[in-house]
Amino acid sequence: MTSNDTTVLRVAGRPVGRYVTRPELPARLSPRPYLHPVTTLAGTAVTELAPADHAHHLGVGVAVPDVEGFNFWGGRTYVRDQGPTELDNHGTQRHIAFQLRDPDGFVEELRWVAAGGELLRERRTVAATELTDQAWALDLTFSLTNVTKSPLSIGSPATNGRPGAAYGGFFWRARKEPCAPEVFTAGADGEEEVHGRTSDWLALRGGTWTLVFAGATEQTRRDPWFVRTEEYPGIGSSLAHEERVPLPPGETVVRRVVTVVADGRLDRDAVAALVRKAVSP
Repeated sequence: MTSNDTTVLRVAGRPVGRYVTRPELPARLSPRPYLHPVTTLAGTAVTELAPADHAHHLGVGVAVPDVEGFNFWGGRTYVRDQGPTELDNHGTQRHIAFQLRDPDGFVEELRWVAAGGELLRERRTVAATELTDQAWALDLTFSLTNVTKSPLSIGSPATNGRPGAAYGGFFWRARKEPCAPEVFTAGADGEEEVHGRTSDWLALRGGTWTLVFAGATEQTRRDPWFVRTEEYPGIGSSLAHEERVPLPPGETVVRRVVTVVADGRLDRDAVAALVRKAVSP
């Protein structure tokens, strides 16, 4: 089913994700398109929308807390030497059009607007691919271009003085269950060991499901992972980890993350095999 405001992603005829292009949300949540619910092939939901602990977490999407001081993440803004602060600085990602829209994916154009002006133009490509009868892959690429006549830069709470909080970019708010999910990479286990570090892939394992996140370009793999499991289950790829990312007029920043969505609790070998299948050279 497709409408002007929603697109349903399908894999082998089965719905696995609902993409909302024009959500009706308050300004402080930084309104933006998102995928929710995203499900396994067996139908288990693996995303959350506007949970009580973080109302601005919107399933799967692209969110940045600081684009030249404007908040495209939602909620409070981290201000150096002051902490999280409520500011009237929220931006909006506005869907312009689909260049392509098929049952298994789409290419979308968006405008990132704040204070009445367009800062960034985004091209977002999303594709859903069957891997096995128990796993599929969500391939998401975003390209952000500075359409102003002035230099812009992308930051995070970490670059603004909050250690360990380099969130911003691709972000997946996962399903919250009674027990926190397990997280691991090829060589490490646990939030403390994998957060803020780079790895070719990172797995989040819940009660009956496993999500595996992989940077699909060399530049994306250089970005450390932002990981939360105890406070809430969320995984992101950090655009601005230690330093702000400069974006001169007309320049573009591109990232691509492929996420394996699997039924069952997969071990390292099974994860690695699916990643090899999901991420094309």
